[in-house]
Amino acid sequence: MDLRKIILDQKRAIRRRTQQVLELVRPEQMSWSPTAGALTIGELLRHLWVSEEGVRRVALEGDFHYYLVRVPRGLRAVLGQPGTLEEELRELERVHQETLQLVSTYPLERLEEERSEPSLGYRRKVYAILLGINEHEVHHRAQLMTYLRMLGTPVPEPMPSR
Repeated sequence: MDLRKIILDQKRAIRRRTQQVLELVRPEQMSWSPTAGALTIGELLRHLWVSEEGVRRVALEGDFHYYLVRVPRGLRAVLGQPGTLEEELRELERVHQETLQLVSTYPLERLEEERSEPSLGYRRKVYAILLGINEHEVHHRAQLMTYLRMLGTPVPEPMPSR
């Protein structure tokens, strides 16, 4: 079993569905959120790529900077200000492609390595962290779908593969 192939195939499949949902977002919706304090659509899009980039660094490089800022100071401390829809979609694609490339060349035997940061109580294997990136995208894609439905945008369910 090639665990790297599983991670990459899953990531590509998840992104295909996410892309279908992203195509429904309109520029004028970027500052909308369902309630005060909730992420806006722009912040949600930014969170997807900023988080993927930060978590990927934990997995592949053992660099915990993302979590060392995010955990004590909160999500908005690592987000920055969202750009335009076009800019955020471009960054999402850039980070996605970087992750695919970096994981595809990462030594298979190193996927079993463990990453830990005692100050955060964090300890996981590289493959589990990478699979978590995929799970995180699915979670926030569903959140985005809910936002869009609240705005009156019909979001079709995916058709099962045959």
